[in-house]
Amino acid sequence: MNRRHFIRSVASLPLISAIAAEKPKRLILRSSWQTVNIGDIAHTPGVLALLEKHLPEVEVRLWPSKVDNGVEEMLRARFPKVKIISGDEVKAAFAECDFLLHGSGPSLVAQKDVARWSEATGKPYGVYGITFSMQGSTATKPASEEAIQSTIQVFNGAKFVYFRDSVSLELAKRLGANCPLMDFGPDGAFAVDLKDDAKAEAFLKAHGLEEGKFLCCIPRLRYTPYWTLPEKKAKRDETKHARNEAMKEHDCKPLRDAIVKVIRQTGLKVLLCPEDKTQMAVNKEMIHDKLPDDVKARVVWREDYWLTDEAVSAYRRSAGLFGHEMHSPIMCIGNGIPAIVCRWAEQTSKGFMWRDIGLNEWLFDLDKEDELARVADTVLEMAQDPAGSKAKAAKAREFVMGRFAASMQVVKSHLPA
Repeated sequence: MNRRHFIRSVASLPLISAIAAEKPKRLILRSSWQTVNIGDIAHTPGVLALLEKHLPEVEVRLWPSKVDNGVEEMLRARFPKVKIISGDEVKAAFAECDFLLHGSGPSLVAQKDVARWSEATGKPYGVYGITFSMQGSTATKPASEEAIQSTIQVFNGAKFVYFRDSVSLELAKRLGANCPLMDFGPDGAFAVDLKDDAKAEAFLKAHGLEEGKFLCCIPRLRYTPYWTLPEKKAKRDETKHARNEAMKEHDCKPLRDAIVKVIRQTGLKVLLCPEDKTQMAVNKEMIHDKLPDDVKARVVWREDYWLTDEAVSAYRRSAGLFGHEMHSPIMCIGNGIPAIVCRWAEQTSKGFMWRDIGLNEWLFDLDKEDELARVADTVLEMAQDPAGSKAKAAKAREFVMGRFAASMQVVKSHLPA
């Protein structure tokens, strides 16, 4: 190289650096599985909030399955910089983005899309906060060996896989997963910061629920009866329906017992609220209508579904939550509100994340009679010790947020320098 050529080359370096600096890092978030459940909705805004906080320089494109029923508007209002893609925009994103992140969920929900990304682009991908089990899609029989090994292969091609419960992590290892980094990584819904204070406050005021002076309760059936929802267009599953009918009194009685104790031994009220669209009916049939009259007078039954933003605003104003669901408790803990989880065999191992984040005392297996018998007293203890309960929730939240901070740095490490 002669002297003149060298000088020209060196002089061009700042321009080249400036051009490189102008090209943003781009990431696809594959998420948003359905909108009939505020927990399934919550996965997406939780991970988006984490990306916004820890990777503010990254351009994020959301590739959703479902954002209807007002969810798209809610996400756009909170995350105006995030582009929601579909159709041909997905193809363009494959070309322009550097990394694909599979968001939190009950499984590797978009496994085929992750494989498609890898095969089409050769670019890296990671999995963030999922449960892995040997259940099939019907949840009534095990998945095939072929299906399980297909999932393991996708895990092994990832840069990292974070499992939202330790049971899933150990199962993946046992079945041959050898991804370079596999670890416990909390469900993204812990990071949800959505709010609709005006709507929540209007509802609470209309029903005489004062801040800090009520608990939330969410019952459910062993299997979600999606066949009762017209938009799901699902055929009634007689096996699941029979199991629901056989177990609903067994499962809901401890919640009713807890409500009776809280109402009769404290000054609190109770809000019966839903996590999915099928639960308003369960609340009325199995909880509200079976309560003694003196108790029922201070129990509010919410008769319609709500979106995640209004629900979180209501939870923040409560003294705590208990019930059979998972993601409302997750969002409570993520916002410093105490929450008790009841689970059973028909669910995946996601409930064990309560043990993983230090809340084992607030986790109950309703298939074990000794644990079932302790639910009501534990709810009462939570209600009677608000300061201690909030401190326990805050400690769990701190642990979760620490895990998030570390895992987001891992995501960052796999983006272009």
